[in-house]
Amino acid sequence: MQKITPHLWFDTQAKEAAAFYVSAFGGDSSITSATPIRDTPSGDVEMVGFRLLGYDFMSISAGPMFTFNPSISFMVHFDPSRRDALDALWARLAEDGTALMPLGAHPFSERYGWIEDRYGVTWQLMSSPAAADRSAIMPSLLFTGSVCGKAEEAMRLYTSIFPDSGTGTVARYGADQAPNREGTVMFEDFTILGQWFAAMDSALEHDFSFNEAISLVVGCDTQEEIDRYWEKLSAVPEAEQCGWCKDRYGVSWQIVPSALGRLMGGTEDQRARVTKAFLEMKKFDIAALERAYEGTA
Repeated sequence: MQKITPHLWFDTQAKEAAAFYVSAFGGDSSITSATPIRDTPSGDVEMVGFRLLGYDFMSISAGPMFTFNPSISFMVHFDPSRRDALDALWARLAEDGTALMPLGAHPFSERYGWIEDRYGVTWQLMSSPAAADRSAIMPSLLFTGSVCGKAEEAMRLYTSIFPDSGTGTVARYGADQAPNREGTVMFEDFTILGQWFAAMDSALEHDFSFNEAISLVVGCDTQEEIDRYWEKLSAVPEAEQCGWCKDRYGVSWQIVPSALGRLMGGTEDQRARVTKAFLEMKKFDIAALERAYEGTA
């Protein structure tokens, strides 16, 4: 079961984008939920869940507060025998999109490209003989600016916090790859809670850094899990709100009860009570949310 789910913040296009992605990726892809939420600080919003190639995403239409950028992208792995499928997906994502790295042969892959789609979300499509050993889709974190050179440190922090974690492949910059510092991370992948992620440093000039447009939602079965992850990850007190926190590198996380879907899937009155309760929270309190759901708060 997927315990960490990427969350995409759209202005108004969450449902439209989900439908586009499901059509583009095909296979085990579908819209899994659509839930309206009333009277939030962003007004009435809609949460949309969707699955791409068996990998779950969450999204929300909640206004123009955040803008997607390449600091978090999504790597999509293809076995080399599936070049046609890779090219077909690239063609769909390229519709009103922008290539950041052209699709073609690169030293690390015979078929690779990095593209920003029509909504601003970025994807790295890669042909790899190791595709069978990795998840079809995995989030990739790009450490730039003040956190450039911190990719390995961040990986070590994350793998120390979460169980079922480990390291995979690492490639480092050499002495001839300035402005990147020798020994920093060109690419590494790792697992947390049994899921694959990637990280990269880049000392090139970038006008972006991590923000709340893409966050990582961690589903927790107990209050103890919520408390532990919150304590280890939250490093920016002013970012703490409604289960959201930000770590020392600027990556945004949502530490939420696994039961939140059930609590938000009740009647309109139950959903309104739960929404009112969590809007007043920083770190989530499962017992208080259950009381709000039951109307006993």
